[in-house]
Amino acid sequence: MSRVVVGVSGSLGSLAALRAGAREARLGGRELVAAVVWSPPEGEGLFARFPDRRWAALWEAEAAATLDRAFEEAFGGDPAGVPVVRRHVLRGDTGWTLCELAGRPDDLLVIGARPGRRSGGRVARRLRGRAVCPVLTVPGPVLPGAWLRRLRRAVPADFGADAPRAAGFRPGRGAGRPS
Repeated sequence: MSRVVVGVSGSLGSLAALRAGAREARLGGRELVAAVVWSPPEGEGLFARFPDRRWAALWEAEAAATLDRAFEEAFGGDPAGVPVVRRHVLRGDTGWTLCELAGRPDDLLVIGARPGRRSGGRVARRLRGRAVCPVLTVPGPVLPGAWLRRLRRAVPADFGADAPRAAGFRPGRGAGRPS
């Protein structure tokens, strides 16, 4: 059975890629393989010199939670109509690991990209150069500039149940800055 392999990072672009991958799997009757690839934040070289299994377990658990959260945000669980769904939490370099996972010519590799990036970034370029299967790059949603400015100015009180009234929110004035 051919597969649709999706790289998931938790970003808006990767959520769009997960939805597109599920659609491709559903339409083609293919297996959906979603993967989060992680590596120690200090790098593999330093981790090899000073290994700490608890630290690695912590980061692996965080990667698994990211994958579960992505499925919950994208579909509310597993996607409907997809024959087989597999979730993988893998350790290594993102580009190399995804190329190895999608190692068959009949696979489809789906990744997300930031909006406005034509090439999709460093990982996307590496994947397109090394993958033995087709690579589909899905752009994330474009947010209007006003929304982004409001999010940058937001304070924790803006996200409460009665945030617009309590924080003095007025449309067009920024997010929740008391006036």
